Amino acid sequence: MNKRNDRFTDIGPLIPQPDDDMIICRCEEVTKGEIRKAVHDGMFTLTEIRRYLRTGMGLCQGQTCSKLVKSIVARELGLTPGDIEPAVSRAPMRPIEMKILGNDRKED
Repeated sequence: MNKRNDRFTDIGPLIPQPDDDMIICRCEEVTKGEIRKAVHDGMFTLTEIRRYLRTGMGLCQGQTCSKLVKSIVARELGLTPGDIEPAVSRAPMRPIEMKILGNDRKED
């Protein structure tokens, strides 16, 4: 079993850093310290962190913060960013009118 999937591996205590209050995800106002704490609380994948902290779920859909979040998680786990699996991404959902679903067509 590799280190990133082994939740029994001790990654050490969370040691506060001076820049923990730096905002990483501007859309959802998530700080570096919150991301680091989530890793130490047992969230080792980007998908878990996204679901817990909503990183990458704001207006930019992770275009601004995804690489930063990935590097913070990797650093906390003692891995390289390439070792971290990418988060599951889905297309943004938008409301549509019922007539489109009903296939409303004009008859000639």
